[in-house]
Order: sequence, then structure tokens, then C-alpha cells
Amino acid sequence: MTSQHDTKSPATTLDRLAEVRERIARAARDAGRDPKDVTLVCVSKTFPISEIMPVLEAGQLVFGENRVQEALEKWPSLKAGASHLELHLIGPLQSNKARDAVAFFDVIETVDRDKIARAIADEIQRCGRHPRLLVQVNTGAEPQKAGVLPEVADAFLETCRKTYGLEIAGLMCIPPVNDQASPHFALLNRIAARNGLTMLSMGMSGDFELAIQLGATHVRVGSAIFGAR
Repeated sequence: MTSQHDTKSPATTLDRLAEVRERIARAARDAGRDPKDVTLVCVSKTFPISEIMPVLEAGQLVFGENRVQEALEKWPSLKAGASHLELHLIGPLQSNKARDAVAFFDVIETVDRDKIARAIADEIQRCGRHPRLLVQVNTGAEPQKAGVLPEVADAFLETCRKTYGLEIAGLMCIPPVNDQASPHFALLNRIAARNGLTMLSMGMSGDFELAIQLGATHVRVGSAIFGAR
């Protein structure tokens, strides 16, 4: 039986990281894609610096955090020691956190309403920093989940571009837990294609290989690397 201490040990975490990297590469090759075209976003939300450091030292430089405040508490010292680190905000953004998010994150994946688009645009104008931006699409139309509805995604993208002057790099989605994920990934891909977007953040620990088959350029994997939260 594996103890809790063992499941959180750096060696086990690094073994999992290596396995996930290999699974990503294999899924990309199976789909006729270059593995280099799929980026692993290692989801480090809720995990302490002590558990992130071994992964960082193993060469993983792209990480995802859910909360602006948690990232601000955890990542400044880590960023100082890793010049090529890329930090993604993958959780909902409140407008009063837009200033910190634009200043600190390299990618904001959760642009999902006019108020947020306006706040981000104002902060970009103010500080001159341009994180890459993704629009989150609520592909399952779940009332409790953030994201624009699929039927208004095109209009929202146009508003982001024309009204707020934002450069949108791509789309992100989180399919409903109990749904087959592939229709949601395919839908996101179609919305991206007709809007000229190439960055697709979709797929998590349980379904990232399927997401890669359906065009994901970024997969967000946490528990398959760090273990259960």
C-alpha cells in the first residue's frame, strides 16, 4: 500500500510528470501532430511551493493557477528564479483583480464577459503589458459555470476585438463532468476555426489525450502529476 507521504514525494511526482509528457507526445503522434505543438499546462493550484519546485527543476515551465491571490502569494519567488516561466490564469477572473492579473500572468484563459474584457483592456492600456488572452466558452451551457455560451461566442469575440481592442489568441473550455467530452472539444475547435484562432486550451487529467486528438494546443493537467488535492 502506498502511503500519503509516498504519493506526494518528489520522485513519484516526477515519475507522473514524465508519464504525462509521454502520453501527450504519443497522443499527438497518433493524431498525426507534432508533439511540440501541444503544451502541458501543469495545474499547480492549491499545491505549495515545496511540491512545485521539483517539477519546475525538472524543466516544466508552464503552470496554471485558479486564483489571482494564491498566485501572487506563491509565484513571485519562483518566477524570479525561472526567467522563461509562463503562468496561466485558468480560474474565473473578477474585475477587481484585473490589474493584478494583467500585471502578473502571461496568459489569461478566462475572458468571459464584457465587464472583464473592458477591465483587461483598461489595464493593458494603463501598464502596457499584453498577456495572451483566451475566451472561455461554456460549451455545456451550465448555469453554475463561467464562460460565454457557444451561440454568442462569435459576437463576444468581435466585441473583444472591435470594442475593446483586445487581441484574442484562442479559446478555453471545461466540459460538463458527466458528459462525453469529445463533442465539447469538437465544438470549441469549430468556433476557433471560424474566428481564425489557433490556441485551444482543452483537456484535463482525465481526457487530455482525447482533447489532443481534437486539436488541443494546451492541456491543463494537475492531479495526474501532483496526485489528489
